[in-house]
Formats: sequence, C-alpha cells, structure tokens
Amino acid sequence: MTLIGRTRARAVETLSLDSPSNRNALSAALVGELADALADAAKDDAVRAIVLTHTGNTFCAGADLRDPPPADALVGLLRQIVELPKPVVARVTGHVRAGGLGLLGACDIAAGSAESGFAFTEVRIGVAPAVISLPLLPRTDPRALARYYLTGERFDAAEAVRIGLLTAAGEDVDAVLAPVLDGLRRSSPQALAETKALLTAKVLEGFEQDAGELAGLSARLFASADARAGMTAFLERRDPPWVV
Repeated sequence: MTLIGRTRARAVETLSLDSPSNRNALSAALVGELADALADAAKDDAVRAIVLTHTGNTFCAGADLRDPPPADALVGLLRQIVELPKPVVARVTGHVRAGGLGLLGACDIAAGSAESGFAFTEVRIGVAPAVISLPLLPRTDPRALARYYLTGERFDAAEAVRIGLLTAAGEDVDAVLAPVLDGLRRSSPQALAETKALLTAKVLEGFEQDAGELAGLSARLFASADARAGMTAFLERRDPPWVV
C-alpha cells in the first residue's frame, strides 16, 4: 500500500501524505516513501516545483508513536526538503501537530486554509520539539515559539501566519496558492535553484552545527520514563501522571 500519492499538473508535482489509519503520522515507512518521492521529483527536469499536501482532515499528526522513524531519518527528510533544488510548497487544510510542523518549517512556502489548526504537543507527552527545531528556529518568531513549545497550546491559521509558520492563509487554500504556483511556473529553473540556495543557507548552517546533538536529544527523550508514561496516556486517551 502506497503512503504517498503523486499527481502532476503543469510542471507542479503534488505529493500527498496518504496514511489515514494514523492521521498521516510520521512512521518509518511514510518518512522513507516521502524521501523517495522527493528524490524522484528533484531529478525530474519536467518538475518545476513540488506541493506537499495530505488526504483527510489532518496534514500530519506528528511522529507515529507505534512506529516512529529514527531521529536521523527525520533529520534527513527535513534536510532533503530544505536542500532540494526546487521549491517545496506546503498546502494544509486540516490539523498539524508536533513533527508535522517540522515539515511546514522545512518547506519554502506554506499555505493553510482558515480551518487549519496547529500545536506543538511534544511537551504534553514528555518529549521536546528537538529535530523539528532545525528548520523552525531560523524561520519562526522566537517569542511565539517559546509560548507554543512550552505550553502545547493550539493556535489557528491566522496566528500561524503571524508567527511565520505559514506564509499565507485563507478560506480557499487553492485560491491562496494560485498566484504562488503561477509565479513558480514563470520562473527559470536555474534561477529558482540558486535563489532557494540563498534563502536556505542559514537554515542549512543550523543542520550542520546542531543536527547530531538534536537527534541525540530526541532519541534520549523518546526512550525516557516520562515519554513512556506520556505516550501510554495519549494512546489511552487520559491525562499523563504529571498533570496537576
């Protein structure tokens, strides 16, 4: 069963997260298949840009707690999106949680519909948004990240735009994206690649400096007693023991 849908229209390759059984959570299998699809699009001269979207009402629920990818595999996927020589545009029409927000941070442009909702829920299951900080910290308002990282609060699409997580939002996400995709189609592939390299240089510096440390932190936290308690409580739909 494929976990990534692929369609193409006028040089734009659309990759859809399509794992409804776990709300498009980042399983080892989904991460691997998405990486393969991105690699195929990167080397295809007929592809000008990539749209990353989803089926169902959840863009991505974060890491699959039953089958999480290794931390270095998630690092590799996020870096692949940032380094890809073609623009990657996120299209969101539903919920995004935890690791899914890392995908948005890695994309060059991200648009959401008005009903989209977001939350960094890691602290509520005993871990931290470690690896996904690699693309998010350089691109997102630091005071807002401090609030939402530390509290796990939900926020809406308008707030996501304000803090830099989304580029734009509107009632009809496809209407929001229409001029964006038109602009990409009118742009030289060489110019897009070189301009993206300019824009991502500082983000990639962070990967070079911090990826190993943050992957280690993620692995350590996921193996901790707090994480076991938090993930068990989440799966059993009850509060973890530290809630007061």
